[in-house]
Amino acid sequence: MADKLILGCGYLGRRVAALWCAQGHRVFATTRRAERFDELQSLGCEPVLCDVLDRDSLRQLPAAETLLNCVGVDRGARHSMRRVYVDGLANVLDMLAARMPARFVYVSSTSVYGQTDGEEVDESAATEPLEEAGLVALEAERLLHGRLPSAVVLRFAGIYGPGRLLLEQAIRAGELIVGDADRWLNLIHVEDGAAAVVAADERGTPGATYNVSDGHPVSRRDFYERLAKHLAARPPRFAAPAPDATVSYAEHVNRRISNRKMRQELGVQLRYANYEAGLKAL
Repeated sequence: MADKLILGCGYLGRRVAALWCAQGHRVFATTRRAERFDELQSLGCEPVLCDVLDRDSLRQLPAAETLLNCVGVDRGARHSMRRVYVDGLANVLDMLAARMPARFVYVSSTSVYGQTDGEEVDESAATEPLEEAGLVALEAERLLHGRLPSAVVLRFAGIYGPGRLLLEQAIRAGELIVGDADRWLNLIHVEDGAAAVVAADERGTPGATYNVSDGHPVSRRDFYERLAKHLAARPPRFAAPAPDATVSYAEHVNRRISNRKMRQELGVQLRYANYEAGLKAL
């Protein structure tokens, strides 16, 4: 069995680690905090103390056939998103240049798309992000493909699952949700997201990009109304931004993410075909 290395073994990475361990692979998982070693070992992983912004720590990374980069921003650390995603990735590529894994799978975001008219978006669509997160994600993708053209990029829709539900606390508190209730949300259950990562490692075309979404966009209104029922909370209330309010670019984004390429080329069969199935399972 091949060795696997997960950079940033958080909410998604832990699910991928469990799948790889179940397949019999040796899995190394990085963390910035030694107190997480027990948790990673309980999954069957071998923990590695590492920070992508600490180049010296990257010298300790073990050799592996596959590297999964799913590093996320730790808000407690107060580093900017660009510093973590772009500078951190550059550090990884620099330090592994002489011993690059055969497979490099990179978790990106569908925020690289900036469409506003509710159209369907596949991997061939223009990447003209309107928000800071999308600009940073796209810069990181371009850096990666410039340095490592064979890397496989996975553009994830919004990840949800146990312990992670969009606006859960606001819904529980009955807070007003400001914004267009009929704008599309694109989602993927974390278990299906992990399955997509494993499939990309096994069957992804070198250099390819895949959208990772359940392929069933839902309006914000429908999702938050169903979530409120799931939480036994009051129905959500929506309001348009005040006329003098500063509306983020993200509020204008409105697209329906296609997962056709993921299903056809990677053969991913979704366990939770839509948000209703995902919430019911919770």
